[in-house]
Formats: sequence, C-alpha cells, structure tokens
Amino acid sequence: MNTNQLKRFAQEARTKLLQQVGAKMNYVLSQDTSELRGRTDTLQKLNEEIHRHGKEAVIDKVGYTWFNRLVALRFMDVNGYQPIGLSVVSPATSDHVSPQILTEAHSGNIPGELKVNKTQLFDILDGRQPSNNPDNEVYRMLLVAACNHLSHLFPFLFERIEDYTELLLPDDLTSPFSIVTDIVNGMAEEDCREVEIIGWLYQFYISEKNEELIQSKKTYKKDELAPASQLFTPKWIVRYMVDN
Repeated sequence: MNTNQLKRFAQEARTKLLQQVGAKMNYVLSQDTSELRGRTDTLQKLNEEIHRHGKEAVIDKVGYTWFNRLVALRFMDVNGYQPIGLSVVSPATSDHVSPQILTEAHSGNIPGELKVNKTQLFDILDGRQPSNNPDNEVYRMLLVAACNHLSHLFPFLFERIEDYTELLLPDDLTSPFSIVTDIVNGMAEEDCREVEIIGWLYQFYISEKNEELIQSKKTYKKDELAPASQLFTPKWIVRYMVDN
C-alpha cells in the first residue's frame, strides 16, 4: 500500500471538499431560487447549525461526511460489496469513465431498491426536462438514493440524507476534476483490497488539522480532541500488542 500517495490524496481531497462545500454554502445562503424555496426547513436547520457551531465547523463536518461516504463507496465498489450489484462511484471497467450506476441509468437500468423519481430521471436524461448538465444532475439523484439505501445497513455512516448535508454536496460530481474522480483515482484497486486503507485515510485526512492543533499548544475544545489525539494503529502493531 502506497501510504505516501494516500496521504497526498486525502489531504488534497480535504482541501477541495472544504472549498467546494464552502462555496455551496455561500450560494444556498445568498440565492433565492424556486428549488431553495422548496427547501425552507433544510435551510432553517443549516442556519441553526451555523448559529450553534459557526460556518467553519459546519463546512468541516459536511466535507468530512462526504469524504467518509465516498471513500466507503469506493471500497465497497472494488470489493463487490454493493448490495444493489452496481458500483456507485467507480466505472464498470477501466474502459469506462462514468460511474457504473450512471452508465446503467443511460441504458434504462435503475436498481429497484433505490428510491428515486425514475420519471424525472429519464426525462432529464432524454432531454424532456431541461438541464445544464443532465449527467451531473442524474448522478446526484442516484448517489443520494444509494446512500439512503445503505442507511439501514450502516446507519452510523449512511444516515438518511434529508438535511443540509445533501444540500451542501459539491456541484461537480462527474467531470474529470470532480471529487468523485479524485476518490476513484486516489484509491487504487490494489490498495482497496486492504481493509487498513480506511484507517490510513482517516488519519491522513485529519493530519493537517492534527498538526495545527498540536502546534497551537492550547487546551483543546471537545470537538478538537479526536483530530488532536487519534492515530490509526496498523495491523502489525496490533498483532505485536496482542502477542506480547
């Protein structure tokens, strides 16, 4: 496992997510669109969270939430763990670019387990409903539906997305520069065969914040204890501790 590459990927992903989630937050808080007017309850919850914790903390929380979910989805894709039988973030083969779930949607195949408005989805893909980026809009619907479907299996990770977490999902999900593409490229298939990759990615994702907190030499707040103190324990150390 190339931990140097994983560290670079995780740190760059965190930077990108914080920027994109922050930009999305500024947009939803400043714009008045028909879509946002239909999400007044969600916007109210977002404003309450910002008032309670501050913008930076909410952006950090949402960014990490999506990183966690996308990393888990990539791991499940590679190892054939997806209960719907389709990869959610990964292409079907190296010859494809789009996530398999989107490619299958173009062929009219949407897993029956996913609670998604199929009429609207196909109207977007077929051009009956105007869209600036049909693939991106449809993939967003499928991604959220896939996460919601996994909520009964992994409620601690895929709790139902009916709040500001979905609202602040980055706009670009399908271009070569999207965070989804970064996840696929950053997590090589051979690395995903090792379950330790999840632990390493968590440590690398919070590594810069960890360094900032340690260098600050201050008394940590409650929400700072984890990133300041948690370190991933590799398998060989665990084995040594158990054996001795």
